[in-house]
Formats: sequence, C-alpha cells, structure tokens
Amino acid sequence: MKRMVIFCMLFFCSSMVLTAASPRRVKYKQIRKTIDKLGTMVKDKDAELLHTPENPVEGCLHTAVTCFTKGIQKLQPVSSQENMEFNKAIRLVSKLTYRESGEQCESTCESYKKKTPKEFLKGFANLMQ
Repeated sequence: MKRMVIFCMLFFCSSMVLTAASPRRVKYKQIRKTIDKLGTMVKDKDAELLHTPENPVEGCLHTAVTCFTKGIQKLQPVSSQENMEFNKAIRLVSKLTYRESGEQCESTCESYKKKTPKEFLKGFANLMQ
C-alpha cells in the first residue's frame, strides 16, 4: 500500500512539473500583453516613424529585437495622464534580450522600412509570437 501511495505521489508531482509553463514563455507572454497595452496608449499622429523589422530570418532575430528595443524608447504617450503607466510598460519591454545564435546578420535597423508607432508595435507583437 505504501508503494502505491508513493507511486501516485511521484506520478502526480512529475505530471505537474511537465505542465508548468517555462519562465521564458511566461516572460514573453507578459511582454506581449504589455505591447498590446502600449498600442492603446501610444501617440500615433504626428509621431516619429520607426524602423520596423518584418519577418526577420533566423540569423537576424537579435538585430530585430535590438531595433524594437531601441525604437520603443522613442514612443510617446497619447496623454500626460497615462505617462506613469506608459513609462512602466516601456521599462518592462526595454529589458527584453535575445541571445544570439552566433550567426551574423547583414541587415541593420536602418535597412527596415519606417512605419507608424502602432504598426511598429504590431510588428513587435508578431515577433514575440
């Protein structure tokens, strides 16, 4: 009987470990939600156009993430009332890093087309998926 109870406990614990989300996945999901929230707070009219990477190849993901984290600093809130929450969201998204796979990318941030802040955030959200 003891063995059966121990086996059941072991089985239960191992199944819980397998179903738990990885910390990286949770972090990316949180950043994705923050990007979506920023889309409602960002100033889109009369705002600076930003270089927006689209469909980067595997070797250029580091460059794309770097472009997005640099561009996110240039965003402005729609109103000063949202400024505190906006700054908090910007800080969270700016901490995103991507470990390079060692491949060299020939493209730079300036090689991507410039788009409006809302399109920029949509591109960033697509990359995070």
